[in-house]
Amino acid sequence: MAAAPGAERDIDPEGLAAARPLLTDLYQATMALGYWRAGRAQDVAEFELFFRCCPFGGAFALAAGLRDCVRFLRAFRLRDADVQFLASVLPPDTEPAFFAHLRALDCSGVTVRALPEGSLAFPGVPLLQVSGPLLVVQLLETPLLCLVSYASLVATNAARLRLIAGPEKRLLEMGLRRAQGPDGGLTASTYSYLGGFDSSSNVLAGQLRGVPVAGTLAHSFVTSFSGTEVPPDPMLAPAAGEGPRVDLVGRVEVWLEPVCAHLGLGVQEPHRGERVAFVAYALAFPRAFQGLLDSYSTRRSGLPNFLAVALALGELGYQAVGVRLDSGDLLQQAREVRGVFRTAAAQFQVPWLESVPIAVSNNIDEEELARLTQEGSEVNVIGIGTSLVTCPRQPALGCVYKLVAVGGQPRMKLTEDAEKQTLPGSKAAFRLLDSDGSLLLDLLQLAEELPPQAGQELRVWPRGAQKPRTVRPAHVESLLQLWVQQGQLCEPLPSLAESRAFAQLSLSRLSPAHKWLESPELYQVALSEQLQALVDRLRAGGPP
Repeated sequence: MAAAPGAERDIDPEGLAAARPLLTDLYQATMALGYWRAGRAQDVAEFELFFRCCPFGGAFALAAGLRDCVRFLRAFRLRDADVQFLASVLPPDTEPAFFAHLRALDCSGVTVRALPEGSLAFPGVPLLQVSGPLLVVQLLETPLLCLVSYASLVATNAARLRLIAGPEKRLLEMGLRRAQGPDGGLTASTYSYLGGFDSSSNVLAGQLRGVPVAGTLAHSFVTSFSGTEVPPDPMLAPAAGEGPRVDLVGRVEVWLEPVCAHLGLGVQEPHRGERVAFVAYALAFPRAFQGLLDSYSTRRSGLPNFLAVALALGELGYQAVGVRLDSGDLLQQAREVRGVFRTAAAQFQVPWLESVPIAVSNNIDEEELARLTQEGSEVNVIGIGTSLVTCPRQPALGCVYKLVAVGGQPRMKLTEDAEKQTLPGSKAAFRLLDSDGSLLLDLLQLAEELPPQAGQELRVWPRGAQKPRTVRPAHVESLLQLWVQQGQLCEPLPSLAESRAFAQLSLSRLSPAHKWLESPELYQVALSEQLQALVDRLRAGGPP
């Protein structure tokens, strides 16, 4: 059916990427039926979504995915086709009234508190608190975990890479072709930008999420030209728009001879097909010409061909925007290329050539990134794909979604595995800071407790410790913000760019020892005395 006039303009582009209610595990539906038959569908319950260990052996994570969660909740409705499918996989004697109940479900009774996107997150501190009717908030478990876990993981991975690279290098995410499917690719492009990357090669991330996109050409473009091709129109006007058009092909051939003489090469050595490819690209993008240098030989072909085209463009007032290296010893090649640019800039009296940006790519991981960004490196732009989007050091964050209260009464999972025991009750979370703004610890306490006060001495129980400690914070920040109340958005969500800026601010407040990528100092999360007492009481089998 054709869309009505103007309907396309009314579509929310980000909504096109939203998850659907049946993006869930079957046991959520079987539990929903169990709650309904027990008459407990409307019991008020609260769940917390959190992780137990920081990823990649580090000491921090970045919270991400909230924007996707809010969009999912606001659009949550089971369609007739969804209910019909559930009917086909649930027991055949399931009462029709249950399916009528499912058809009427929405998130109008759901409330969400969460860390703002880009916040520092630590083990046990909720990324999301979700409360509402028990049946509904149970159904939300798997989709919310899916939306938050990978987003936070890839944002954290991007942040680690940004910490290695430092603030000056430009980082390009280019992992779409390596990502785990289209949804994984879009999520990676979105949240690697939040984590500190400058741009993405993913065009859909630009359209739907506003991520800056970047890209030039691949080896296939270069090698598709044999050298016999003639451009339909080789003429190019000056950049200023005034003056006669010039035959760019002819000017490139004129420049080739002095360039080869400068490099000690014969004019027959540079690959003609590569040069024709560069000219074709320059004619299409005279203001954004960039050369991919290693299709044949960087030194004997890519460099002279690039210089001949760049100098011909320069005569017309255009400046090449960069070169890319995609194989070999990238650090050493970048030094050699920069050296050629410097001597050529002096030889041909073209000062801007000296500072043409050098981009590199080719399976760059944390170790190679550290090498490429060492002092004295001539690399300006770094493209990272596989090691960013697949998170090979830890492919899952391990977030969990646990029940903490029903009907206002705390619930706690007790298990022989102490690490998998949960913290009971509805809670508030605070970040305690010292007088210089440095982070002391995160504090979890019961929601009914009075908030900690700046300058007030507190006795807290660090998680995993056998005894309490005393702290006196100079500043106190509340961590969990109310975003959705009874299904209604409480305030506009920050833009992705705003969340990105907040993430960098958050990371700047973390001490260097907590930002170490190997064997960092672990950040402390502590419980209030009342929360610790409740945990001890429930462990001992006492009443809540």
